[in-house]
Amino acid sequence: MYAAYDTGFLGRAQSVRPRKTRGQSSSEVTLRLSQGQFLFHQGDDGESIYQVTEGVLRLSRVTEKGRQQVIAFGYPGDIVGFPVEGRRNTDCDALTGARVRVLPARLPREGSGPAAESAFLAAAALFEIGNMQDHLMTLGRKSSRERVSSFLHALLRRIGRHDADGIRIDLPMSRTDIADFLGLRTETVSRAFTDLREAGIIELPTAQRVTVLDPGRLEETAEAD
Repeated sequence: MYAAYDTGFLGRAQSVRPRKTRGQSSSEVTLRLSQGQFLFHQGDDGESIYQVTEGVLRLSRVTEKGRQQVIAFGYPGDIVGFPVEGRRNTDCDALTGARVRVLPARLPREGSGPAAESAFLAAAALFEIGNMQDHLMTLGRKSSRERVSSFLHALLRRIGRHDADGIRIDLPMSRTDIADFLGLRTETVSRAFTDLREAGIIELPTAQRVTVLDPGRLEETAEAD
């Protein structure tokens, strides 16, 4: 169920340095990450949170046995990095080239301008996290095919792009990452993808791309009891 965790990769990861872009205010900082680069590690001090503006991030934890457990994926608009008792409770690395906006981890007092904006973003993200936790609880009552369908349907609604063949979904994460996230085995996820393809619901042009042929049936499969 768990992907092997490459401890050597931590030492090879490059440190992230702030980079201001033209037109930024003095209080706003953007970080750019290359594919495979870590934004933060489990146990780091959590002085900032981050809003994803480009790319896809992966949040994961390391188990006591040294294996990686995927907790979530961060897409543009998501806010990641909320500390627990002042420290990060996950690792976060970039599955693609990515960019994030740095925000204060502590909610500022009432006011206007950047402080009020940060407070709004943080409060909204906390609300979203609560909804995500509720959603993950429902996944525990679904079959493997229903879980994979739910995952694809959520991505379809968020990042799906229409093309000549259907609705395209790009998957920068591996099947093992998806399996970890859904609480399944990698081979089970692969079999669910195959079942959906054979049912005429999706096509699999490549391992990293899904074309949804029948969004209605995908949604029905995702919501099946």
